[in-house]
Amino acid sequence: MNVYQLAICDDSKPDADYVSLLAQQWARERGIALQISVYPSAEAFLFGYEEDKSFDILLLDIEMGEMDGITLAKGIRKENERLQIVFVTGFSDFMAEGYEVSALHYLMKPVAVDKLYLVLDRAIKNLQKAQKTVVIDAGGEKLRLPVDQIFYVEAFAHHTMFVLEDRQLQVNRAISEVEKILTRDMVRCHRSYLVGLRHIDRITKDCVILDNGAELPLSRGCYATVNQAFLNYYKEAAQK
Repeated sequence: MNVYQLAICDDSKPDADYVSLLAQQWARERGIALQISVYPSAEAFLFGYEEDKSFDILLLDIEMGEMDGITLAKGIRKENERLQIVFVTGFSDFMAEGYEVSALHYLMKPVAVDKLYLVLDRAIKNLQKAQKTVVIDAGGEKLRLPVDQIFYVEAFAHHTMFVLEDRQLQVNRAISEVEKILTRDMVRCHRSYLVGLRHIDRITKDCVILDNGAELPLSRGCYATVNQAFLNYYKEAAQK
């Protein structure tokens, strides 16, 4: 099952806690796996975002400390069009600026349950249609890669290698970090390999064979997990 990453950025703890509670309730009612992270400032969110850009939805307050929500959203949009940004505010004065950053919607405080549900429903539909990308640091430059172009990731002593159809990219991240970012699209088949679910052609007792002919080792402890992830991936794809 897909696990969606939702971030709430609000310097009012009561407001953030309230919206978080509603989002959890929405996820339970919809049968959606949702992981929620709460940040008390734009600066705190940016710190977390630099480490992990896999967020799907951002519920963003506008009026905050040194950096406001509009400024934060503009910075994010320079490299990320996929993130569903929803402004949550007590003021309607900023709505025109929201169009500049392709905000999904504005929610006025106090947030109405039905309106939040509708916005989150729309966000999920948009995410299911969008091509997922991941931002990596390779060779001293940041690159945005479509996830479905990644055949597999191999771990080495101090780096990982992203293997695509036409190139290989060395990334200074541990394979465990990459696994967290790409958890919905790749699965661990061996301690040294993550395999792209989209590119699995068939699975044997001891290896995973990809649609480009590559064969990756499949450890005994990963066999059941890989099979289930493979089945779930295509089941969900068929339902879209």
